[in-house]
Amino acid sequence: MVSARFTHYYFTLFALLTGLRYEDLMSRDEPEVNEALELAHPDVVEGRYRRLKRASDLAFKQKNLHDYAPDMVLEPFKLEISPDVDKIQQRDFEFDLLNNYKTG
Repeated sequence: MVSARFTHYYFTLFALLTGLRYEDLMSRDEPEVNEALELAHPDVVEGRYRRLKRASDLAFKQKNLHDYAPDMVLEPFKLEISPDVDKIQQRDFEFDLLNNYKTG
């Protein structure tokens, strides 16, 4: 069993090497994430796209971000779309709960 501390440490190390944020690992294939990205500011979506593209490029080149930008300040746990995803999930849960009587 992998501890939460180890997972947190590993992700932080991974994020510092690639420049990704925790939210960037959320799959756009999930309907809640997709809707949150559609409602998000275009700069948020563009930043996510650029971070994913940069991380992919760094992984292909087998380099890390500090080789190119050693003084860059990273915020791996900054939340931009997670609150919206949570609200969308709560809305969908409430909708299902209120319409539960129709299925029977």
